[in-house]
Amino acid sequence: MTAAQAVDMHSDPVAVAVDSEYRIGVGDKVNVRVFQVPDLSFEDLVVDTSGNVQMPLIGAVRGSGRTPGEMSADIAERLAAQYLRDPQVTVTVTEAASQKITVDGAVTKPGVYEMRGSTSLLQAVAMAEGPTQIADLTKVAVFRTIDGRRSVALFDLAAIRQGRASDPQVLGDDVIVVDASRLSSALREIVNAVPALAVFRFF
Repeated sequence: MTAAQAVDMHSDPVAVAVDSEYRIGVGDKVNVRVFQVPDLSFEDLVVDTSGNVQMPLIGAVRGSGRTPGEMSADIAERLAAQYLRDPQVTVTVTEAASQKITVDGAVTKPGVYEMRGSTSLLQAVAMAEGPTQIADLTKVAVFRTIDGRRSVALFDLAAIRQGRASDPQVLGDDVIVVDASRLSSALREIVNAVPALAVFRFF
């Protein structure tokens, strides 16, 4: 199970590791380098609106939602299947397209913010000029759409600030609500059903 996956609210609790590595998005520019094969090495390939980049020989390669390492492994596997022996492929993000996140709840300036590149939960809250003095930082909800379905996870921002928990990466279109007790009763009920911190659950 990857960090981009979630589990059903009615299934057994399964912890989902929160990946700190940047995940490629639509509009990002990437370099693809195949060691000692300049004809298959390219700079500033743009991830198209379908989430792919086009490569000679192997065609469309999925980029959106993947880490550079995952994309590298896919390209290497497909080249090795027909064309090259043990290809060494490196994918690097050269320019990250701006993506929007929403920061709401008990923060100084709730709103929609643009992020470029890898952004952590702490950095996202800082965009909204930080939490208010009365915010409950132990319950910060992150709402995320995964495979077309809504999901939510809870994070302890106080523990993250103190270095007792890892600072997760937020993704484009995430909705971050500081102090989940301020949610509507229906959403609060959903959030309270999440069995553990850093576990995304579908609802």
